[in-house]
Amino acid sequence: MSEKPGPAPAEFEFVLPRGLRGVDGTLHRQGVMRLATAYDEIEPLVDLRVRKNPAYLGVLLLSAVVTRIGTVTDITPETIENLSATDLVYLQTFYERVNASDSLANISYATDSVTEESEARDRLGES
Repeated sequence: MSEKPGPAPAEFEFVLPRGLRGVDGTLHRQGVMRLATAYDEIEPLVDLRVRKNPAYLGVLLLSAVVTRIGTVTDITPETIENLSATDLVYLQTFYERVNASDSLANISYATDSVTEESEARDRLGES
């Protein structure tokens, strides 16, 4: 029995402050990042480059979730390495905002719902 694939993760557009210079000299600044999966965050932890230099985790993670920069669609760790420090920090901040805000909103909402449900049961004399 085969599993149905889940819905495609949400994607978010961004504009790099400096941009990636292509081999033909074209400057690519507009890009797309998808939401990270648990696998995206776990898989790089076994990479030897991350074990030697934990800061490399960000490079691998961004290469997994950035799906396009300009017309460049094959985003590799080397692609991320070739970005300016300004663009790297921008993408790291964008990643955190996109992935953390959605998760935190859902957790907060779920906590509020559980609290409201519990209070309603108490008022009705249920346990």
